[in-house]
Amino acid sequence: MRSKALWIGLILIVFSPELYGQLSLTLDDCQNQAQVNYPLIKKRDLVERSKAYAIEKAAKGYLPQFIINAQATYQSAVTEIPIQMQGIEIPQLTKDQYKFYGELNQTIYDGGNIKQKIELHRSTSAIEEQSLSVALYQLKDRINQLFFSILMIEEQLNQNQLLMKDIQLGLDKVEAAVTNGTALEADLNVLKAELLKAAQHAVDLKANRTAYLEVLGLFLNKTLDASTKLIKPELPILPKTIQRPELALYDDQLTNIAVQEELINVRNRPRLDFFFQGGYGRPALNILKPRFDAYYIGGLRLSWNLGGLYTQKKEKAILEINRLAIGVEKETFLFNTHSQAKRESVTIRRYQDLLQSDNEIIALREKVKKTAVTQLEHGVITTNDYLREVNAEDQARLNKIIHEIQLLASQYDYLYITGDTY
Repeated sequence: MRSKALWIGLILIVFSPELYGQLSLTLDDCQNQAQVNYPLIKKRDLVERSKAYAIEKAAKGYLPQFIINAQATYQSAVTEIPIQMQGIEIPQLTKDQYKFYGELNQTIYDGGNIKQKIELHRSTSAIEEQSLSVALYQLKDRINQLFFSILMIEEQLNQNQLLMKDIQLGLDKVEAAVTNGTALEADLNVLKAELLKAAQHAVDLKANRTAYLEVLGLFLNKTLDASTKLIKPELPILPKTIQRPELALYDDQLTNIAVQEELINVRNRPRLDFFFQGGYGRPALNILKPRFDAYYIGGLRLSWNLGGLYTQKKEKAILEINRLAIGVEKETFLFNTHSQAKRESVTIRRYQDLLQSDNEIIALREKVKKTAVTQLEHGVITTNDYLREVNAEDQARLNKIIHEIQLLASQYDYLYITGDTY
């Protein structure tokens, strides 16, 4: 009866019901909540707002532009009319002149310059947003590692409980034999010590599980404790193509270079503006009236800055170098990613092969253990012999558990490497 009490006490301490509480989390839950709560996600709104402000600012180039100027000058000479006519006073300009005016300019044609600047802002923001997606995608790998580490510990805890049941079974047999005088007290103590050793291992596993849950809880912004239960995911269907967010980032960078090239082209085109200028000054438009007067002037203005034509070729050459560099980076990334996916495929096949033999090994070890139980009951083998067979079966089951979790983890690592969403 004492051994029964020992077993029940260990079960209550080590495998308390809090391990199987109400809170359950899937891998998808963890991934989604981690993405939402990760501090870097706040940058997405900042990028979007910055893009909106930049585009709004560039689009104002389509609106009429109004400037106000004022100037006062004194010049050493003025225009004079070298004619003198009797009875007629010819006005003379003063050397101090004043002008205050406002000018309105409305773009009619700018060669697409404003439109291309807006596209450049959109393209640059797309790169920033995709860079953020790449950074957030890397969070998936960290969540995977935590999630499957916890699953591994949970499976080991379950197997440890089965081991303790097998030891308790032997303990009951030996206890009955001791009572009948056919076994020694030392044999009973060996089994009790082994049971306590298994209980200690369970305590270590439980502590490790709690530590991993606390770290996972930081990513999810949740309090996860021993009552949290993680749901083992199903075996996924493995993709055959690479769909990583880095590829979209390379495409966005190439698009940005194309936009910059077009901006160079439109920047060197002529532009046509409508302008209207109205002001007050001395002299006004009529220099023969050297007094303060109001005036206005309006019309069309054609301008063409040819200075950019000197540097256009070099600027495009630099962009072409950048385009080739991005192509090399993309090619290198695909090479490394395919290489990682290939290695992970080999690992997946290895675990699949190991699992096929695990079941056979467990079946054989289970038969040997059952025989050992009968032999122990009849005193044919010692407690050490019995424990050896129990531990052998326990190790076989542990190997299968480890291989199952490792297979799952490897398959989800493969999904992460190839960029498949899950």
